[in-house]
Amino acid sequence: MINTIKKIAVIGTGVIGTGWIIRFLANKKIVYVYDPNADQKQFLLEELKRTKKIIKKHFSITSVNYNNLIFCKSIKDAVKNSDLIQENVPENEKIKKKIIKEISTYAKKNSIIASSSSGLLPSEIQKACINPDRFIIAHPFNPVYLLPLLEIVKGRKTKENFVNKAKKFYKNIGMHPLILKKEIVGYLSDRLQESMWRESLHIINENFATTDDLDQAVIHGPGLRWSLMGTFLTFHLAGGNKGMKHMLDQFGPALKLPWTKLKAPNLTYELRNKIIKGTKRQTKGKSIKNLTNMRDNFLIDLLKLKKKYRIS
Repeated sequence: MINTIKKIAVIGTGVIGTGWIIRFLANKKIVYVYDPNADQKQFLLEELKRTKKIIKKHFSITSVNYNNLIFCKSIKDAVKNSDLIQENVPENEKIKKKIIKEISTYAKKNSIIASSSSGLLPSEIQKACINPDRFIIAHPFNPVYLLPLLEIVKGRKTKENFVNKAKKFYKNIGMHPLILKKEIVGYLSDRLQESMWRESLHIINENFATTDDLDQAVIHGPGLRWSLMGTFLTFHLAGGNKGMKHMLDQFGPALKLPWTKLKAPNLTYELRNKIIKGTKRQTKGKSIKNLTNMRDNFLIDLLKLKKKYRIS
């Protein structure tokens, strides 16, 4: 069943779409690409060049066959022979519905249609899909060619056989598919990230810390633990020999203290300016390309280390 997915269409070649293309090519898939914005082609080609060594290192391969990349002039041309279609258009329900309708019009009836949405409900988007039983959300994380997590979210009309087929395929290309029990706005990881993002904005807005202070607070502290154990196992250890039970008895009452704020602050000009200037200072003159390469090489080394000490 896994081997039946050999031809893939990628619709939209922004950061996420391009990341998918790189991962698919590294796994010897034939990739049909369509993006109405001609400028995106140059971005894609530059990313293919930039990640060439990184991909070989990460996937332990000697070469990537870039002849498997086929640029198409229309959605129809891209999807008509594809076994799976990965849609990556802007995070707008109206736009996604329009594109999904067009994709499903020309795609094979048994092809999987997967949206890289980062928070929209699949039941709403699949209303525009012909044969909605094959529609899923397949939400990756940037950089898609390195980070393994993939949140798979099914809609009310999605059938299990397509979910299972998608799960096996994504796992086969080196990803860690996580199937959500129920559809929920924002899914899982983005909801967790959003909570930290909102609290960070409040702290910066009230001049308690800079962007660098908050990044350092994560990088040298909980971030190191999270990368191996996540939140719950980390707190389980905090309870000593009695584990989570003692942790909840000891620190549970603190949940009633008003330490954090759930509602986001207004993104005023002043707050925007603090964030923009703060992150600019943090880069210390390094270009986005330099920082991205640094991040990619770090992630490869971290993933190897994480695999060595794998818990689950």
